[in-house]
Amino acid sequence: MNRTPLSASLLCTVFLLVFGGPAAAAPADPPPFWAPRIPSLPVPTAAPTPSAAPAYSAPAYSPPAYSAPSPSSDSTFASDVSIALRVVERYWSSRIVGFRPVSRVVPYRIDGELMCGAQPIPTQNAAYCPLGDFIAYDVNWSEEVYQELGDAFVFYLLGHEYGHAVQQRLGINYQFTIQQELQADCFAGAYIGDSIKLGYFTLEDGDLDELRSGLLSVADPDDEPWFKEGAHGSAAQRTGAFFDGYEQSLDACDMPATYHG
Repeated sequence: MNRTPLSASLLCTVFLLVFGGPAAAAPADPPPFWAPRIPSLPVPTAAPTPSAAPAYSAPAYSPPAYSAPSPSSDSTFASDVSIALRVVERYWSSRIVGFRPVSRVVPYRIDGELMCGAQPIPTQNAAYCPLGDFIAYDVNWSEEVYQELGDAFVFYLLGHEYGHAVQQRLGINYQFTIQQELQADCFAGAYIGDSIKLGYFTLEDGDLDELRSGLLSVADPDDEPWFKEGAHGSAAQRTGAFFDGYEQSLDACDMPATYHG
């Protein structure tokens, strides 16, 4: 995938940490998250005012402001992280009135180096933490996957995690974890697809096939209960959610009435 000013191939492998989403008894086969209305699914409410935002308890380790990885790290990876952040923030700023970017994006290297409230963020992971409003990613693992799978990895990675930040800002709180995750996949697809339409980057031959392979690699096992806390979705669900957003933009992503795009 060529983009201005550099190129990428759309592919990723990432385990995405989840905070919240109670497990509950549920039917064996859920309707798709993008169905007109899911039984017992709470209707998204307006985003809370700043005064109503959850109180932030300082973690044991105070995350620093975002800075590029150390000089020993691959400079192209650091550049792509910076570009991905600019593109995704520009995307959401153009679609949500008064959009506020996350407070920081933090690379880390060690288990427990960062905390989300009382919960340590493990390595080989990336996560959005609503307590403190930051995105964290294991820089060693991210660079390794980036080198193996292609430089557009960071665009999907940050697009998905930024999707969770958007959910927080719009007050979206589904009953099941899987619904939160599939919507974040749809948001990532919309942001990438719309950015291609706007000319921020273009696809090369094979990129979509690589992206499908990447989505398969982050899918839950076939025997994973869909209503289990932490569930992210089957291969068909994750691929369907991402490409619905990619092809149809945010109209496919069950946006709430508070959306002003």
